[in-house]
Amino acid sequence: MKIYADRFPTALRQLLTDLLVIAWVYATIRGALWVHDLVQKLAVPGQKLEGAGGGLADNLAEAGGKVGRVPLVGDELTAPFGRAADAARSLAEAGRDQQELVDQLALALAVGLLIVPLSLVVFGWLPLRIRWMRRAGSAATLATAPAGRDLLALRALASQPLRELTRIAPDVAEAWRQGDEATVDALAALELRRLGLRTPQTP
Repeated sequence: MKIYADRFPTALRQLLTDLLVIAWVYATIRGALWVHDLVQKLAVPGQKLEGAGGGLADNLAEAGGKVGRVPLVGDELTAPFGRAADAARSLAEAGRDQQELVDQLALALAVGLLIVPLSLVVFGWLPLRIRWMRRAGSAATLATAPAGRDLLALRALASQPLRELTRIAPDVAEAWRQGDEATVDALAALELRRLGLRTPQTP
């Protein structure tokens, strides 16, 4: 399997395209991570709320425990501290919920930013690149096989523009059917050139 073409213009175009795709993927991932980190900063108030609520609930519970040891009226004095501690725990829970919501939002936005650009790469550029590598590898193998040039010539007859074919011979199909060596070689070279490959030197 060939990765790049033999001819300079085609190989340069492929290399530049590959570099652009790599830069595109890198920039997309970096951008998604930046958005994720930016949105995550919205969780800071929730973290502070959770910390403050949790600390206040612990302090109130501790104070209620101490007040509860007061003889006769301890139980009555403890009840307000308990209710206040429960309210503080509710604040802490709200802070945790806000953080979870921000985490989900940050993840959703990051994934959303990645889907379209990476889909273009995976379902657009990558299949075309792999198809070229397979075709170029097969063509390079055929070019060195005994009957390979006939197959390449047939491929050229089926896929090349008519103006390119008529430059080889006025009745290029008939010349190919008769096995004219010059016509077969010219057609095979035309197909190889279309893929950016050089014609192998015959010994």
